[in-house]
Order: sequence, then C-alpha cells, then structure tokens
Amino acid sequence: MDTGTHIVMGVALGGLATIDPVIQTDPVLFNAVLVGTIAGSHAPDFDTILKLKNNATYIRHHRGITHSIPAVLMWGVLIASIVHLFVLEKSFFHIWQWTAIAVIIHVLVDIFNAYGTQAYRPFSNRWVAYGFINTFDPYIFFLHIAGIAAWALGANPAFIWVVIYSVILLYYVKRYMDKRFIVKKIHDYFSEVEQITTSPTIKQNYWRVAITTKDRFYVGVVDNNHIEIIDEFHRVPLPDTELIEVAKTDKNIAAFLSFSPVYRWEINEYKDYTEVRFIDLRYRSKGHYPFVAVVQIDDSLRITSSYTGWIFSERKLQNKLYVEENPI
Repeated sequence: MDTGTHIVMGVALGGLATIDPVIQTDPVLFNAVLVGTIAGSHAPDFDTILKLKNNATYIRHHRGITHSIPAVLMWGVLIASIVHLFVLEKSFFHIWQWTAIAVIIHVLVDIFNAYGTQAYRPFSNRWVAYGFINTFDPYIFFLHIAGIAAWALGANPAFIWVVIYSVILLYYVKRYMDKRFIVKKIHDYFSEVEQITTSPTIKQNYWRVAITTKDRFYVGVVDNNHIEIIDEFHRVPLPDTELIEVAKTDKNIAAFLSFSPVYRWEINEYKDYTEVRFIDLRYRSKGHYPFVAVVQIDDSLRITSSYTGWIFSERKLQNKLYVEENPI
C-alpha cells in the first residue's frame, strides 16, 4: 500500500490496542504502543532509501528482504526495543506485541497489490502479488480517516476499529470475488491462457489486465465487467545471442527481469550502438508503457549506458541514458 495508508493503519492499530485493559488504563504505555504501531506499519518500506543509490538497486530489493519472514520478526523486536528504552518501567511484551502485529499487517496488505512482495523469503524468492487491491485504495484510506476523526471526537477507539476492520475485511472478500469473476471471464474467452495479471485502479470497477497465452500477449481493461483488448503482441522468446547475454549482465536489465513477469522486448540498431529494450506490459497509461529497461551496447559488445524505471516520454528516457553515462 502507499505510505499514507500504512501510517493511518498504524494509528488504527494503536486505537485497537485499547481492547487490552492494561493498555487502555495506562496512558504512558498506550503512547508507547501507538509509537510502535505507527513505526511498525511503515518499517518494511524503509528500503525506499535505496532510491538514493539507483533505480536498479531499488527495484531489485524494494519489498524484497525487508518484507521477508526473518525481517518481519526482526522489525517487531527492533522497534519495540527502541521504544521500550524510553519507558523502561512499562511492559515490553505489550509494546512488542502490537508493533509486531503492525509489521505483519503491512506485509500482508502489500501482497494484495499488483506490485506484490517477496513475503515468502527465504523459502522462495518469487513475487507474491494477488492484484485485487490498488496500491492506494480510497475506500480503505478514507475509512481509516473517518475512524481517526471519530476517535478524536471521543468515540471508543476499540469499538470503532473493530467495526471498521470488519467492514474492510468484507471489502477484501468483495474485491477478491471481483478478480475471480474477471479471471473466469478471460478463461472463457481466450484459449491456452498461461498467466493473467490484474491491476485494479482507484476506480472501483475499472481494472487493467495483461494476459499471456501460448503465443501472444494481450493488454486490456475491464470496465464494469466488460473486457476490452487494447494491444496485442506476438510472444517471441528472447534470442539466444551474445548481444542478449551481454544485456542480461547489466544491473538495470537484471533488476527489471527479476521483477517483471510480463514483458516484450525490442532490438534497435543505430550507427554507433545497438539498443535492447524491455517493456513491462502490466502498466499501460495513456497509450504508453512507462516501466522499461534499456541498455545500449556498442559494436565491441561493451555496455555504454542503461536505465530502468518509470519513463513517460522518449526524450526523458534519452536524457536519463545520457546522464547515467555521464554523471552530473
């Protein structure tokens, strides 16, 4: 989920913690738990700092090891220990308990996005992305805002959050059923379907889909249960050439391939170099596929420049490639 939603979830869990009479009757312990739940709700996304290094490192590791099983266990203990230093006379167990719950919920809600996480590490490095909740879901976010407002006006926080989280749970079930309907409809229409990637949008009844069949990729939208195919591409395997093998060694290309399950590729030859471009088909926006990875290789099979990330115009992409080659 987005940062704002994770933060309001942390506030909500702090309020929910008051179902425990020990926390409810101790203002100092409550404040410590609230700090723990807010920090724990955001902690797995501390890897955002990797953006400062480069996009390749960020894409390869974001929602990776920081969302893994060992990290989930570590975040709860680490944050609770830091908070407990300021309230040594209070129960460490209560602070740790609710902080750990906040961390677990962070990772849990992330797996329902199209982006997903590597939540099963170290047992599996595969990306878990169920794709039926948008990264920012206005219903979930504003339900939390309404709950916080009611709490601030004096309503019982335990009662508020039990009701709101019951509603959100039902909402998740509803969105899951929406996705199942879409997947079934696609299977009814297309033969030899190998993979379906769904990406819900902020609009409740509008989804993006990428469909992989035996020999084609289809990109489309689902609007009020009506499927419209917008683009169609032949599914061509990567050629087994030295050029492609060199391209795969580039950090930006390797990061893209480790993350993207549905993509097409292009090879474009120019006077002084050959460009290999990979295009993620899950994220179509305004007729454009903005998530790409590009590498430029000269005639001696040396990588001269590369880039991966979100780009919304060819001019900006070429500027990025130039800056990567000539840091400023």
